[in-house]
Amino acid sequence: MTKNKSGSRTMLMSVLMSAPGPIVVGIGLFMGKSSTQLADFIRRSAELMAIIVAFITYQFTTKPSMDTAQKQLLERRSNLFVGIAMCVSGISMLLIALFSKNTEQGNVIPGLCIALLGVVANTIFWFRYKKLGTVQNNTILLVQSRLYRAKSLVDICVTTALFVVLFLPGSTIAFYFDRIGSAVVSVYLMWCGCQTVVEHKK
Repeated sequence: MTKNKSGSRTMLMSVLMSAPGPIVVGIGLFMGKSSTQLADFIRRSAELMAIIVAFITYQFTTKPSMDTAQKQLLERRSNLFVGIAMCVSGISMLLIALFSKNTEQGNVIPGLCIALLGVVANTIFWFRYKKLGTVQNNTILLVQSRLYRAKSLVDICVTTALFVVLFLPGSTIAFYFDRIGSAVVSVYLMWCGCQTVVEHKK
């Protein structure tokens, strides 16, 4: 029971800390026009929905009265949703990176601040979920560990791209870093999402 409470607290904290991300980055979109920032907004929105679904599912599946077969079914569906969310956000970001004709990056500071904070917070959650998932042998927590590993690496990529856009605005290198940043993020997300879907589709 104590282990379940620890998992619940960690997932609740994940939801609370992830919720402001799409809002702040969305506000930044009114101030700037970076394709990386727009892609980051789509990614964070999809991931927030996946985290909320996983949190709700975890509350049900950790109840002692839950039937084993029903528990496994709910866990599998939750993990599939997380995987699909990663794939959808990755595809959306790739389309933006490839077909967006906007060359004005504008103010990327809000998105950069969120990405920097994300690197720290998501790395902590990555290792926290990995530890809890291993101890509890819980697939929801282990898939959340994979999600947060992806989020950590993605935020590093986004931070790098937005730093270049910030310090070299309007330059050719900023343009390509912006687009390449979106493309790298999208491919990695799709890879993680497909891996999760394949593992839990049966």
